[in-house]
Amino acid sequence: MHRWAPRRFQVDPHLSRSVQIPRRQPDVPKYSWVRVNLVRNSSDFRPESYRPKNGLDEDFIVENTLGTKDAWAARKTYVLSEVFVSMTELIALAKGSEKRSLATLRPSLITDFKVRPSEREWKEEWTNQALQRSFLEFAASQEPEKRRLVQKVPFDYYYEFLSEGDNNPRKMKIEDWEIGALYWHCLSQAQGDEAAANQLVREKYFDTFRSHNDIYFFLGTTKQYHNVAPNPFIIVGVFYPPKSLQEPLFK
Repeated sequence: MHRWAPRRFQVDPHLSRSVQIPRRQPDVPKYSWVRVNLVRNSSDFRPESYRPKNGLDEDFIVENTLGTKDAWAARKTYVLSEVFVSMTELIALAKGSEKRSLATLRPSLITDFKVRPSEREWKEEWTNQALQRSFLEFAASQEPEKRRLVQKVPFDYYYEFLSEGDNNPRKMKIEDWEIGALYWHCLSQAQGDEAAANQLVREKYFDTFRSHNDIYFFLGTTKQYHNVAPNPFIIVGVFYPPKSLQEPLFK
């Protein structure tokens, strides 16, 4: 089997997760360097899990943003510092003593993109948790103001793909805010036609990405299912730099 790269390669990789920090400033662009005081989250056994030292009151500073120049070269320096090509290897690391729960994967082949209907409203327990006082945002007057819940996308999206050593495609759910935002944009463009909106989502994530982009998955586990699910990973983001032209072998 042709291999794009060794099983994984490293240049000081460090992926981590943290609970959300309330934004008291304009939206932060993707791929921004943010300075924030974090400590290990002792309530989470996954080694990459951190939390703001001062909770949701922790301040953070946006230092700079990695742009898209030269086919996303600056972003690739960090995002592709460690890339897996085998889900079998990655799942073994998650189930072993390392408890690996975050990774970047380059699939060998994306075979399909699935859309499935989902609940149209958030579960009541999630809504109650999001609206409790510890999750309040404060206006300039310092008076508490309930945060607005993001509208739930009534569909679930999945990639079907092969990774190195796979004989059959794997199906993995995409849990990413970006695909949700795309759905609402497409729904507006389709004048409320959900089927047409999902066709536009599929065209971008399956047709366009496969034709014009190199596709990598940001994978993560959930604390609840890390130790019990046969494959504990979901797709928490998609990295899609434009395809790079290879240098000719002979000049």
